[in-house]
Amino acid sequence: MVCTHFTELGMIYMAMYQPEIETMPQDQLRALQSERLVKQVRHVYDNVPYYRKKMEEKGLTPDDIKGLDDLHKLPFLTKDDLREAYPYGLMGRPLSDCVRIQSTSGTTGRRVVAFYTQHDVDLWEDCCARAIMAAGGTKDDVVHVSYGYGLFTGGAGLHGGSHKVGSLTLPMSSGNTDRQIQFMVDLESTILCCTPSYAAYLAETIQERGLRDQIKLKAGIFGAEAWSEEMRQDIQNKLGIKAYDIYGLTELSGPGVSYECSEQAGMHICEDHFIAEIIDPDTGEVLPDGTKGELVFTAITKEAFPLLRYRTKDICVLNRTKCSCGRTHVRMAKPMGRSDDMLIIRGVNVFPSQIEEVLLKVSGGDITPNYQIIVGRENNTDTLDINVEMSEAMFSDDIRSVERVEKNIVAQLRSMLGIGAKVHLVNPKTIARSEGKAVRIIDNRKI
Repeated sequence: MVCTHFTELGMIYMAMYQPEIETMPQDQLRALQSERLVKQVRHVYDNVPYYRKKMEEKGLTPDDIKGLDDLHKLPFLTKDDLREAYPYGLMGRPLSDCVRIQSTSGTTGRRVVAFYTQHDVDLWEDCCARAIMAAGGTKDDVVHVSYGYGLFTGGAGLHGGSHKVGSLTLPMSSGNTDRQIQFMVDLESTILCCTPSYAAYLAETIQERGLRDQIKLKAGIFGAEAWSEEMRQDIQNKLGIKAYDIYGLTELSGPGVSYECSEQAGMHICEDHFIAEIIDPDTGEVLPDGTKGELVFTAITKEAFPLLRYRTKDICVLNRTKCSCGRTHVRMAKPMGRSDDMLIIRGVNVFPSQIEEVLLKVSGGDITPNYQIIVGRENNTDTLDINVEMSEAMFSDDIRSVERVEKNIVAQLRSMLGIGAKVHLVNPKTIARSEGKAVRIIDNRKI
C-alpha cells in the first residue's frame, strides 16, 4: 500500500500501510472519531457493568454522548480500576468471543490482564504494520523481533505487524545474545525491534566482536521504556541505522498506539482507533493542545477490553502541526516523565527524568547513557545514590578526572533538585543490561 504526496521541495515518495487512513483530512478524522465514540460508549454501557456504574454515578447515559465534544463528560478509568475489576470486570465481550490475553509485567501490585477478540488482534497488527512501514519497512525486509514474547505485548505486536507488511519475520524474543547476533548476520536482518536498552547492549557487543561490517540493519523500532535523544544518537551511530520510537500500553492493545515517522519529531497516534487528550493530572481538566499534561486515551474500536478515558500517567504534549511525512494524525512527544513515578526524597519531589536531564547535560563523552538511581534510608533519613557508567575513554583517565566529573554532577543535581546526592562513576558495563525494561530505579526504603 503506497501513498505519494508533494512538498515544496518536490515529490517525496512515501510508503504507508493504510494511506487513505493515515493521510485522512483532520475534519474527516474527527467525524470518524465522533461516530466511533458514540458507538463505543453504547457498547461499553450495555456490556461493561463496572463502567456503566461509573456513568450512572455521574448521571450519564449513552444518549448524552453525541460526539467528540462530549468526551469530557465521561468518567476516567485508572490502573486502580483495572486492578479492582481484575480479571473479568472490564470485559466487553463474552469469554467465548476472545482469542487471546496479554498482561503487564506486574512489577507493582496486581497484574493487568487485557483481552482481545480476533478483530482486536487484527486492528492492533494493522497499527504495528503502520509503524514498520513508517520506519521504511517493506515486504522485502527481514524484521528481527527481539521484544519478549508471551504475556508481554512487544513481541506479539511487532510480529503480527511484520506479517501484515509481508516481511520475513524472525521471532527471536529476548535473551541469548549470541544467537541474536548470529541470526542477525546469517539472515541479514534489516529492521530490529526491541527495547532501547537491549539495542544499546547489542550495539556494544557487535562492536566488541568486530561484526559491524557484517550487520545489514537499516532501522530499529524501539519502545517499552524511556530513552533519551543522546541514547538514540548513540545507537544510530554504533549500528548505522535510523532509530524510531514506538509507544503503546497493554491496557489499550500494546505497541503501535503511536509511532515515529521519518521526521523523528513525535509519534503519530492512530487516531482512527484511539482518541487522545491531555489533562491536568491534579484537577482532571482537559488542557489545550501544546500544553504539557497527563495523557489520556479512549479506545474507540476495541471490542473485548474497551477502555474509555484511561489515564496513562504519562506526561507529554500533543502536536497538531502539519508533518512533512504526509500523515495527518496528531503527534505525541516522547513522554517527559510520569505523574506517578515521582520520588519523595527528604520531603522533596524528585522525578527520574530530572536526574537524566542533568546526566545528559554534563556528559561530554565522559559518561554513558547507562545509570541507576538507588534510594535508601539510614537513621530515618533518605539517601540518594546514583551510579553512572564511565565511557571507555573516561575509564582510562586518572582518579582526579573521575572525581572532577562526579563533583560536577553532584553540583548540577543539587541545583536541579535542591537536595544532595552521592554520585558514583562506575566501570564500563558494570550496570546490568536489560533484555526487557531497564531497571533505572531501586527504592530500598521500607516506609
